[in-house]
Amino acid sequence: MDIEAISNEIRTYTNGYPYLVSRICQKIDEELDKDWTVSGVQRAVNEILHEKNFLFDDISQNLQHDKNFYNLLYDIVVNGNSYAYSAVNPAIDWGIMFGILKKQNRQIAVDNQIFEITIYNYFSTEKKIDGIDIARVLPSEVISKGKFDMALAVKKFAQHYHELYSKRDDSFLERECRLLFLTYIKPLINGKGFFHIESETRNLKRLDVIIDFGSEQFIVELKVWHGEQKHEQAYKQLIEYLNSKNKNEGYLLTFDFRKKRAKKPSAKWVRKGKKKFYDCLAV
Repeated sequence: MDIEAISNEIRTYTNGYPYLVSRICQKIDEELDKDWTVSGVQRAVNEILHEKNFLFDDISQNLQHDKNFYNLLYDIVVNGNSYAYSAVNPAIDWGIMFGILKKQNRQIAVDNQIFEITIYNYFSTEKKIDGIDIARVLPSEVISKGKFDMALAVKKFAQHYHELYSKRDDSFLERECRLLFLTYIKPLINGKGFFHIESETRNLKRLDVIIDFGSEQFIVELKVWHGEQKHEQAYKQLIEYLNSKNKNEGYLLTFDFRKKRAKKPSAKWVRKGKKKFYDCLAV
């Protein structure tokens, strides 16, 4: 057992939250054949995300019944905005009291990745209830013999996004585009995988999504088009991130909101040294 690696992986998902740490360990020990590996931790997290428990119920109920809390979490998690800690802000105080939020470098953040995934799942489900749904692809179209075809999934997303939203208000789409992708990807990996967001890259210009499916892991960077120079910079950012994860393949999904944008989406493989990218433009 690599105790350090397993401990780090558990902390990555839980930030030391006592119940979640204990539940992961219980899952591995009692239900996953004592698979004390990094992969075992990921399997446990995946199963926990699909079970009902009091923590997830609390998050859901607070989002449903407190509009200020809802708006705060939506702005932090989906829009990538940051908030300074304030002891007199009721929504912030409420989130910290329930352990959903934490203070981090004088800013407010979601306490851990499991909570954040749960919050994303809540918002994506809500989009479907509101009639905003892009999930027109069946899992069987992008999964073959247990392998997930991420390039095909990204390409199909861009196609359906264009069909459904090419004539929709751009200001709405620029706010919602990343959540639309996550709403699309969730049912495709549901049961066999999950996604989480790299918190350090969450902002309005860039978002790195890490998608775990079985034993595979995919890194998808979501960006808004800001010119050729910024696009080349996105390659460099993705290369750096792939190096940190010991990966040679990544996916870049760029949303284009220019008035004179292309008339249809495009996608191609691009090679930069030893790294390979699937570069997809959604319009």
